[in-house]
Amino acid sequence: MTEQPTSYERPDPGVTPADAHGAFLPASAPAHGPGSTSSSSPPSSAPASPASPASLAPSGTAGPGAEHSQPHAGQESEPDAHRPRPAPEGIPLQPAGGQKPDVHDHPAADHPAAAPPASGGASKERGGQERGDQDRGSREQASQDRSVPVLDGLERRTGQITPPGKPTPMRRDGDRLRFVGAATRRIARGIDLEEIVMGLCRATVPTFADTILVYLREPLPVGDERPTGPLVLRLRRSDRIPAERDTEGGFVPAATPAPSALDSIGSERCTVRPGSALAEVLRGVRPVFTDAPAARAALPELLGEGVESAVPDGQRAILAPLRGRRRVIGAALFLRGPERVAFEADDLLVAAQLATHSALGIDKAVLYGREAYIADELQRTMLPENLPRCTGVRLASRYLPAAETARVGGDWYDAIPLPGSRVALVVGDVMGHSMTSAAIMGQLRTTAQTLAGLDLPPQEVLHHLDEQAQRLGADRMATCLYAVYDPVAHRITIANAGHPPPILLHLGGRAEVLRVPAGAPIGVGGVDFEAVELDAPAGATLLLYTDGLVESRLRDVWTGIDQLRDKLAATAQLTGPDHPPPLEALCDEVLDMLGPGDRDDDIALLAARFDGIAPNDVAYWFLEPEDAAPGRARRLARKALSRWGMEDLSDSVELLVSEVVTNAVRYASRPVTLRLLRTDVLRCEVGDDVPQLPRLRQARATDEGGRGLYLVNRLARRWGATRLSTGKVVWFELNHGN
Repeated sequence: MTEQPTSYERPDPGVTPADAHGAFLPASAPAHGPGSTSSSSPPSSAPASPASPASLAPSGTAGPGAEHSQPHAGQESEPDAHRPRPAPEGIPLQPAGGQKPDVHDHPAADHPAAAPPASGGASKERGGQERGDQDRGSREQASQDRSVPVLDGLERRTGQITPPGKPTPMRRDGDRLRFVGAATRRIARGIDLEEIVMGLCRATVPTFADTILVYLREPLPVGDERPTGPLVLRLRRSDRIPAERDTEGGFVPAATPAPSALDSIGSERCTVRPGSALAEVLRGVRPVFTDAPAARAALPELLGEGVESAVPDGQRAILAPLRGRRRVIGAALFLRGPERVAFEADDLLVAAQLATHSALGIDKAVLYGREAYIADELQRTMLPENLPRCTGVRLASRYLPAAETARVGGDWYDAIPLPGSRVALVVGDVMGHSMTSAAIMGQLRTTAQTLAGLDLPPQEVLHHLDEQAQRLGADRMATCLYAVYDPVAHRITIANAGHPPPILLHLGGRAEVLRVPAGAPIGVGGVDFEAVELDAPAGATLLLYTDGLVESRLRDVWTGIDQLRDKLAATAQLTGPDHPPPLEALCDEVLDMLGPGDRDDDIALLAARFDGIAPNDVAYWFLEPEDAAPGRARRLARKALSRWGMEDLSDSVELLVSEVVTNAVRYASRPVTLRLLRTDVLRCEVGDDVPQLPRLRQARATDEGGRGLYLVNRLARRWGATRLSTGKVVWFELNHGN
């Protein structure tokens, strides 16, 4: 019954597979029938070659290569009964009982092919016997001349005189080294924790052990962290020899393992008590046989009461602590069944190597996982958690990190509400892939939000971002596109700093690459940025993206932009000319155009659907800064609400408009603006030329004023104040039906 080789790699040619007990089956000699003729026997009529080594040797004397040379012409070739076999690849079974092998008891000696030929004369028979005696004598003389000692009939250096089926200790040590090499390579291939633990189990079972239990500390300490609380071990993985083997490749089904109590361990967690037997074994670090008193006493604590009886007696189980760089992080239990040869003392070294490589790999995997988690959290916390709900525009976004090995980037997007129901749409990309790039991205995004709050023009925002990037460092460069959408005017103003141009998908399904000045990247310095104003019709969709979506090693940026435009047009055709595609589905369709080699860079995507505000839903007035302005504002608001059929809001709107306008005309020197917008909510905006923002405060009983904003805060759904370059805007919103 055959078993798997030492590792899951392809076995070497000529290697005999191992049986289920860890030993190797001897390769049987080729079978020949009684009437078969050896293929090495040339015809007797063939002339002897004058250059053959046998012809150059003296008569009756074996030359230096006589053992492996071809026979003379006219002589029958005798099979070499003492030719060594190749060393097996595995952990072989040792000779039982210390019996000394007899160099003359070779199985090939009884083979029919070794018998003298039936014809050919007595001289030919005597010549063959003389050559055999001379060959044996030369080999014995060569063995005596070598300086390597022979112990119990076993040749320690080469093992060439050892009969097959009884490998030498040197061969056994070499097999262990080969197994450890293959197993550690398999463990080292893992990157995360699960891969490393699985690599240990797959490399161990069934070549080294029948069963393995891997316990890891919970929680696993990271780096130099000092664990708090007691040492708790949790069963991470348990592997056994499966009931059936894959029959491909020459392997046959192995015997079904007998049911074991280890198949249903009662407790998967154990708490290591200080001073207990398990604590002492783990503190010792070195693997031990479980027949030792300390290890036998530690099994109930590790496996649970009653389960330790399932562990085989004798040296058939090894308990190996897993020690990382700083401390013990777990333990591994290797077990062999009673039908298999027991562990030997040298197997403790194998278990130590497996435990050491696995523990160090787990340590590195935990560190790598923590670093990747921190980088990913840093990246995502710098992106907006939720997009704002802005009047007249709907938003959707996507962010995809790059490959696992370079997941941190500098791409970002943002949507910032502006005064006058406008919204700023921003997308940018910091050059490089590192935590430094992510940190610079966070600083630039914060700067852009601050500049947008000042209601600066798009080109001015990019100019200040360029100055900020230069202050961060000489090589801090980024691309950025800043756009401001006005839903009342149905216009959009765009300024670009070296970023790919946006694409506008019209309601009819036509996708257009907007012609905006390319500009220089942020951080170059000494350049001017130019803004363009374009139409933004209702129902159109603006798509802002980073170069990771359209550029990769397989295509250039303009080819990717053309493919993106075609993808948008094809998606819009599915919903018809009168219905734009849903935003979320559109973003998913856009990302589906990515191929296997298109994830070299992270991707930021921002889609804006322009709904706009119809002219008949807007009411706009100018009010002179005089005492009669609040009364006029109340009358105008009442007429607008009556026209829209919203008379139920008249009382609340008149009160709040009167308070806000009164506060504006008290300090304004220019006309005050009043605007009402009817969307899903009713929005009121009052603007003046005073830059100081009002603050909510609690008025005292003796104060004549200071209660206007308190009323606004209590009655309005939302309210706020925004500073402009020419003053400020105070706004509030009311739900329909208030």
